[in-house]
Amino acid sequence: MMFDPAAESMQPSERASVQGERLTSLVRYLHEHVPFYRERLEEAGIKPDEDLSVDDLPRMPVTTKDDLRNNYPFGLLAVPTGELARVHASSGTTGKPTVVAYTAADLDLFAQVVARCLAMGGARPHMVLHNAYGYGLFTGGLGVHAGAERLHMAVVPASAGMTERQLTLISDLKPQVIAATPSYALTLAQAFRERGISPDAISLDYALLGAEPWTESMRAEIDSSLAVRSTNLYGLSEIIGPGVAGECVEVREGSHVNEDHFFPEVVDPGTGEVLADGQEGVLVITTLTKQALPLLRYRTGDITALSRGTCACGRTLVTMAPVKGRADDMLIVRGVNVYPTQVGDILARVPTFSPHFQLVVTREATLDVLEVRVEVTEEYARSITAEVLSQDVIEADHTLREQRAQAARLLRETIGLSTTVTLVAPGGTPRSEGGKLQRVEDRRHVS
Repeated sequence: MMFDPAAESMQPSERASVQGERLTSLVRYLHEHVPFYRERLEEAGIKPDEDLSVDDLPRMPVTTKDDLRNNYPFGLLAVPTGELARVHASSGTTGKPTVVAYTAADLDLFAQVVARCLAMGGARPHMVLHNAYGYGLFTGGLGVHAGAERLHMAVVPASAGMTERQLTLISDLKPQVIAATPSYALTLAQAFRERGISPDAISLDYALLGAEPWTESMRAEIDSSLAVRSTNLYGLSEIIGPGVAGECVEVREGSHVNEDHFFPEVVDPGTGEVLADGQEGVLVITTLTKQALPLLRYRTGDITALSRGTCACGRTLVTMAPVKGRADDMLIVRGVNVYPTQVGDILARVPTFSPHFQLVVTREATLDVLEVRVEVTEEYARSITAEVLSQDVIEADHTLREQRAQAARLLRETIGLSTTVTLVAPGGTPRSEGGKLQRVEDRRHVS
């Protein structure tokens, strides 16, 4: 099902014409209403009376998160604050948050694009959606809520956390769809197992998961543990929130970008040069239709690649590959670039390992050391001991010793880095309580 078939299956030439018209209007709008962009556009030689196409974007300035921070809170607004209908903000790990603002028209657009993505992921009118994204300043909860209502779904606004209450709500209200972070979906799956509730007794059919990178091994675990078909829901607060792109339930090989509203480019992380389809780099997005806080060529930091063509689902929207990680989340260990999702994909090739892992980086003298802590599956843990799965038990098990060595070899061959692989009992690595899961503990800068 397509929520907006005319837009989602539009012929590429027709869509390019729409994008060019909207980019031309955007540049004029920014030049008139946002002094920051007026100065940047003039420096780049972009005139407000030009007729533009998306081919002109590489001539234009890039916007970064630092630009948003440096103009905190409302320096990049294109409308007076009296015309705002809502304000969200990113959580931010340091300093002030990134403020995101919406007019009433922006909120209407927000609901439309989320409804598109929900439909991509299998949601249908009159289904019940269990919304386990956090409500509040985070855009996920309210964004998904409004999109689901636009799709004429019934919404259970569970928000994040309070896992026991979540299980009760799902068991009693029997929703067909859940929206959550993938790490929290795994937390819920484990909690259902601990209650003795089998996957076929859970009402859910579809899971729309996002707000953090995840792996195919996590998808397989979520699909089997919750008896769902899970898809990726992509977005970021600075652009609009969830709804920038969504994965179709039919194919599940990348997310369709709503490019009539959010035009994507992929650029070289170092030079900023626009890369051809299929080449991996940093995702850059231009908001073509936003009013309150439009952004020109916003550097998201997400590492991905683009591909074009008609999908088996019938959509002609450009497809972005699963996000490998964020450029600013990338670890550099002894000169080697390491992404947590890359490590997760490698660990998934070892049969006794679960999808739960953590990366711990330390520095001994001048040498960085990467420890990969990965949990043994619950099934294997039960098969070898009735006691606590201690390190002594792990060391005594021939299979675990062999597979630990296999994981270290695969990591060395794939990412080019020697690592310490530590096996831990089920529950031995961090779990999500509803928000984004922090998989990396970098101790190199701790005094």
